Amino acid sequence: MASPSSRKVRTTADAPMPPDEALKLLKEGNARFIKGEPTATRTNEKMRQELVDMGQAPHTAIIGCADSRAPLETIFDALPGDIFVLRNAGNTCTHAEGSMVGSLEFCTGKLGARMILVLGHTKCGAVYGATNAYLAAKKSETASVESALEGLLLDLAPVAEKAVADMGSHTDADEVAAHAVRVNVFHTIDFLLKYSAPLREKVKSGQVEIQGGIYHLDSGKVEFMGRSPQQSTLLSTNLGLPPSMTREGGRTSGYGPSARGEHGVRTTVDSAVPAEEALKMLKAGNERFAVGAPLAKHATLKMREALVSHGQAPHTAILGCADSRVPVDTVFDAMPGDLFVLRNAGNTCTHAEGSMVGSLEFCCGKLGSKLILVMGHTKCGAIAGATATYLASKEGKASKSAGSALEGLLVGLSGVAKQAEEELGVGADQDQLVSHSVRVNVFSSIEFLLKYSPSLRELVKSGNVEIQGGIYHLETGRVEFLGRSPRQAELLRSDPSLPPSLQALPIRTTTDGPLPSQEALKLLKEGNARFTSGAAISGKITPAMRKALVKEGQAPHTAIIGCADSRAPLETVFDAMPGDIFVLRNAGNTCTHAEGSVLGSLEFCVAALQSKMVLVLGHTACGAIKGATATYLQSKSGNKPQVTKALDALLVGLSDVAKKASEELGEGATEAQIVDRTIKLNVFHTIDFLLQYSPLVREKVAAGEVEIQGGIYDLETGHVEFLGQSPAQATLVKSASTLPPSLA
Repeated sequence: MASPSSRKVRTTADAPMPPDEALKLLKEGNARFIKGEPTATRTNEKMRQELVDMGQAPHTAIIGCADSRAPLETIFDALPGDIFVLRNAGNTCTHAEGSMVGSLEFCTGKLGARMILVLGHTKCGAVYGATNAYLAAKKSETASVESALEGLLLDLAPVAEKAVADMGSHTDADEVAAHAVRVNVFHTIDFLLKYSAPLREKVKSGQVEIQGGIYHLDSGKVEFMGRSPQQSTLLSTNLGLPPSMTREGGRTSGYGPSARGEHGVRTTVDSAVPAEEALKMLKAGNERFAVGAPLAKHATLKMREALVSHGQAPHTAILGCADSRVPVDTVFDAMPGDLFVLRNAGNTCTHAEGSMVGSLEFCCGKLGSKLILVMGHTKCGAIAGATATYLASKEGKASKSAGSALEGLLVGLSGVAKQAEEELGVGADQDQLVSHSVRVNVFSSIEFLLKYSPSLRELVKSGNVEIQGGIYHLETGRVEFLGRSPRQAELLRSDPSLPPSLQALPIRTTTDGPLPSQEALKLLKEGNARFTSGAAISGKITPAMRKALVKEGQAPHTAIIGCADSRAPLETVFDAMPGDIFVLRNAGNTCTHAEGSVLGSLEFCVAALQSKMVLVLGHTACGAIKGATATYLQSKSGNKPQVTKALDALLVGLSDVAKKASEELGEGATEAQIVDRTIKLNVFHTIDFLLQYSPLVREKVAAGEVEIQGGIYDLETGHVEFLGQSPAQATLVKSASTLPPSLA
């Protein structure tokens, strides 16, 4: 017999134990218990300290009954650290299965245990009670549930039902109950195999063994029953999560879903959630997400109807990053109606602050949310880019190229990187700097809200709103909650002020080199989108910028032939900086007259300045096109137009385009319809002119060095419709070279 001093405690210093060896230890321990010769009756300070310092590494996990007559460690003469014990009435997963299954997944995954034993015992009160309840309900055909215990007994009914089926309906109730104890052991094992993918995969691979046993109260002996007869069949099943861990399972608090509203989702009929409670909901939801047990489901038709008819009442507003790896609603396992989510690259207010601040003011003021969470995340691309931008500027390598909102965003965020470097001190590498910048940026956004939003300041001051920060860890799926800004009290005492004006974009010079046509087109589209949304970011021109444009020369990314109409200022329409666009404008965005001037200028731009993108831009309600259409209709009616000035000649020249538009539309077309069609045809007419009469342009287009596209600017909406290439391009690039008529 081993002496107490000869046994060691298991710690993480010990390798995982194979299932057959663990089972052998259980059998040997039970044999010592029966003989009354236990060796695990004492521990010493050294053993306890080893368990604390090195951590646990149990060789077996046991689901046993909570019955006080079945103390598992004693039954198996186990030392602390030997077995991972889970107990409840009836050694079952019928209730709280999320806890049982999750605990076993933790033990076999994190702690390395390879043996699971489900242990019932004779004369089990829970199983006997469930059997009697089943038999009584079968007689009366009713089953009431007025307590958690009755619910437990009712949910064990399938065990009793199988026991009756095995033993026969005329068998004595005690005999049925005794057999039900055995059935219940395998019922629990089968439940684990059905509803735990990690356990199922470990059993399949032979890494983990799940067996059953019965502890006999009268003898102290454990009867080892082996595997479930259903194991081979169940290893090919996949039933998903246990029932109570789904929303349909009825969990409404604690580890379950966030508090439901009256209609299953939060609406205005539900009272506002205090900030402290909202924070608890976020933490619980994130924990469910992190452990892989989400509960949020798609909203039902009734839920969606309630959200529409009653309106939203989110418990939290979240300013998060647009990164696709951080789906905010998913991260917090939220239902529609729970969260008011704002997202942009870098979870920042550096740009478009009016949109972000205004949206949060709306959420807290009109919708009644009491909590704002600003959430960054690890490995943030925007922060990494801002850090690189900051470091480049320190070394004098900051690029003047841009014309893009992205570079403006990175420049705006570079102050965060600077602060992070100051806090970390000299010696921090770039990865450390990025990581700390993520944290600094969270508080920077919080402080921006407190500094520049009077309404949010007042709500925070009065205690009606809480603003806190967090960092989502991509690696673990968990959110680190950072609390309030350390500067909150200071900022609430400061004088309120309006948000600063947005920074201007950098400029382009010859040091930036040519920009590919598709990137130039992307810049045009992004700039127009900013213009139409009222979020333009071009503006301030510094003396240094102007000097650079003079000294280094221009390198426009695009040449635009547009109309001279004062309502269509091209640089403004595309939110462009000086140096971005080489602009040619005349009435009607045409080459019909002065083609030598337009063609020569364009050839200079694509050859000498190396611009790769050419855009011919018309616009709605064009006066020149209206005049040309009227001239065409006048000549069509037999009144030959008089050409007494240059304008008359321009309109006559454009009237051929109006004629083509009229012929395409047919006889019933109105003058307004002809004008609209002519505007579009005129764009392609100008493109075709460039391809037909400029050998240089034609050759560059044919070689793929230059792209020519068309567009129409809508005066009412500010939106540019991009029309693409001329339908005749493929034919024209193969045509013979000719000079423009006026130069021939």
